[in-house]
Parts: sequence; C-alpha cells; structure tokens
Amino acid sequence: MNAIQQQIIDLKEAKGAVILAHNYQAVEIQDIADFTGDSLQLSLQAAKTNAPLIVFCGVRFMAETAAILNPKAKVILPVPDAGCPMADMISAEQLKSFKQEHPGAKVVCYVNSSAEVKAESDICCTSANAVKVMQSFPAAQEILFVPDQNLGTWAATQTKRKVTVWQAFCPVHHYGFTKRDVEEMRKKYPDYQLLAHPECDWEVLMQADLVTSTSGMLKYAEGHDKLILATENGLIELLNARYPQKSFVSLNPQAVCQDMKKTKLQDVLSSLQNERYEVKVEAAIAEKALSCLQKMLALEQ
Repeated sequence: MNAIQQQIIDLKEAKGAVILAHNYQAVEIQDIADFTGDSLQLSLQAAKTNAPLIVFCGVRFMAETAAILNPKAKVILPVPDAGCPMADMISAEQLKSFKQEHPGAKVVCYVNSSAEVKAESDICCTSANAVKVMQSFPAAQEILFVPDQNLGTWAATQTKRKVTVWQAFCPVHHYGFTKRDVEEMRKKYPDYQLLAHPECDWEVLMQADLVTSTSGMLKYAEGHDKLILATENGLIELLNARYPQKSFVSLNPQAVCQDMKKTKLQDVLSSLQNERYEVKVEAAIAEKALSCLQKMLALEQ
C-alpha cells in the first residue's frame, strides 16, 4: 500500500466515510474501497450504509443513484465530469415521446441512465438482474427497454417478452469487440471459454459460452481458469491481480472506458479532504426515480 492509499484510508476512517468503487475502476482504487462491485451490488450498499459521507469511485449516474437511495448521506464524485456516453444517448423528453408512441407499455430502465430518465420509468434494472426484472411482468405485457439496445435485446430473448429497445449502446462494448475478434481468439486459445457482457454487440453475444454481468464474471472466475473476457479491461486487470496463478485474457485489450479511468488516487484523497463535488438530485425527480429503483431492489429481497 502506497502513501496516498494510506492517507485515504486514515481520512476515511476519521470522517466515518465509505468508499464505493465499480469493478471497472483501477485496481489501486478498488484496493482502498470499502465495497467493490457492479451497479446492482453498489446500489444495494449505497442504500443500506449509515455512513454520513459516500465517496463514489465510478461515473455520474452511479453517484446519482447512491444519492437517490440514501438521501441522508452526502455523496461525492471525485471527478465531476466522469460520465457515461450511453446514459447521454437518451433524455427524459425523448423517453416521454417514446412512451407516447407505445401507450400501455411499461418502461424498464437500465441503471446506466440519468436520474431524469429513471424518473420517467416504471422499474430499473442492471445487467445482473435484467432478466429477473423483465420476468416480473406478465408475459403479454409490452416492454420498452432504455437505453441499451444490446442488453434489452439479450434479456428479451431470455424471457421471451415483447420488448422494444431504444437504439443506444455502450461504445466500449458495442464497438470494442467483434465477431472477428472472437474467431481469432478462439484459434489462439482453443481451450478457453468466452465470457461476454450483455452490453456487447449481438454477434459477440451469440458466440459466447456465458453472457453475464461483471459480478457474474467475477463469481465464475472463482472456480474457473482460462477465460477470455469481453468487457471493459478494468475487470481483467482486477482478476489478474486477484488470481495471478490463473489465465484471463481480454477479447480486445483496447476496450477501455476513459470515463471510468478518470478517477485517480489523488482525486479520491482531494475529494475526501475537501468533501467536494457533491452530487445532488432535484427532490421531485429523486422521488420518482426512487420508486423506480426500489421496485428493482425489492426483487432482490
């Protein structure tokens, strides 16, 4: 542990703060976090912590979610411009128009979205529970899925629900991996299994041995070796650090989310020292978005 990491831990303890870090954060960031995980796991932690201060090492929609779920806590985002291109691909006004085109449909909203979009949705989901959320609706219910077309399409095939997806995507997963990448890596590593995140392009998902969230990949890696991973490279770095005796390779080493990598140790330390870059959500929006999130979390109980 280096000097900055120790300073962060000492200051965190002195202030009674809790640090949450997403699986795509740099390993040195995850090493000083109280909790690491995917969006679902971190949402659950944010909701139940009694800490007065939450430092969220991730991107803005995650910090917004924490602020909505735990309004008593002060939530800070160490790098205020750490955003999500997918979340920016739909606005609340666009969603309102989408709903008008499909009267009677229910909206399932991926957590990778703004608070305003969540406020216009019926229920939230993550990549870990999208199938479970869709299955909570009657089989005949029309569903609108926003914003990720790939996760929405994949979950629809798993549940056989009538789903209309919004045409948005994660640039890293959608463009970062191709069918050709799969073919080349299969030849290079013929005895390896391919795990793909459901945000990947459909052609990649159809070639995968397992389609799962980052938490699902971590769990699978506990008992397996020789894996090719189609997801953001932060997870591969974490797995290689956690299991140096095993072999994990990326389907494409260039698949890096620049927003996730904006957060550095010095940013975490500065945000703790100054308690700056607080993330707040307007009360009326937070109230509606909270209902959307709580419906999802109720399925996890």
